[in-house]
Amino acid sequence: MQVRDAEILFTPDCSQLRFLPEGPITLGEQTFSWVAIQHAEEIECGSLNVFDWPSQSNVNYDLPGRPGFAFPTEVENLFVAGIERNVMLVDIASGEHQILSDEIDQTVTNTIINDGIPFAEGIIFGAKDLEFQTQKAGLYFWRANDRRLFLLRDDQICSNGKIITRNESGWSLLDIDTPTQQVVRYQLDCESGTLSPAEVVLDLTDLDIFPDGMVATPDGQSVIIAFYNPNAAEYGVARQFSLADGEVQAEWRCEKAPRVTCPLLFNTSDGVKLVLTTATEVMDAEMFAEHPHSGCLFVGDTDWESAPVDYRFSKQQLGT
Repeated sequence: MQVRDAEILFTPDCSQLRFLPEGPITLGEQTFSWVAIQHAEEIECGSLNVFDWPSQSNVNYDLPGRPGFAFPTEVENLFVAGIERNVMLVDIASGEHQILSDEIDQTVTNTIINDGIPFAEGIIFGAKDLEFQTQKAGLYFWRANDRRLFLLRDDQICSNGKIITRNESGWSLLDIDTPTQQVVRYQLDCESGTLSPAEVVLDLTDLDIFPDGMVATPDGQSVIIAFYNPNAAEYGVARQFSLADGEVQAEWRCEKAPRVTCPLLFNTSDGVKLVLTTATEVMDAEMFAEHPHSGCLFVGDTDWESAPVDYRFSKQQLGT
């Protein structure tokens, strides 16, 4: 196994942006965006952030609630975002927003949208129980062509990392419900809005840390998973696993930041870098003093020369 130390890329200048950074995604050739899901345990709002690689600077945009994801589109300044319990269209320049979906989880309370993945047919995204206890949060498919919302599962606790690919059988989805400590695979039928039975691809239940965000390697043969460690630790980790045999192929370490939330493979002039978000969520003052890099964005080296960029919704799909 190859071990690499990730370095601090960005240190937020306020505790609100350190609380729960997630969802980094490539925005342009030199920029990526990420979401601060929630600004504090008692603050029910978050923001979208744009990080500029050449200047190493960050710009923050308020959002009308807590975002689980925010995906750039072909239209400048326009994002498709999962905020609270709806999919929305958000213009970060004007601050205007438009609801695109029905409300999620209508038969239960105390859940909000969490991680998601865009693809040509729409968005696969999940929700989370805010108490992290009950299997009541949904896994959803929002179909772009008719803006219809399909409930795929209604028994998740904290829906996180997702990868979707096209194969000879159609669309294949890799998914993490964090407390299960497993990566499972489904076949997705976009016409009926249904999933096949789950197949366990990676069983991580022997670990005392929890899989969070996930990204595929450029060759599609492996996945990189960010691990959330609720306990004190010298460093947090993201690990690369072979999908063929589950072997741990590489590990990136984030010093004094045990709660690693999401990975991004980001193309730069120096090759592909691994960007990692970390969090201070539910971390008391004493623990933060011992882990002062928590809530920072980290970056690590990789051996890849280029990485694919996530799907962008077109002007036609957005009706703009």
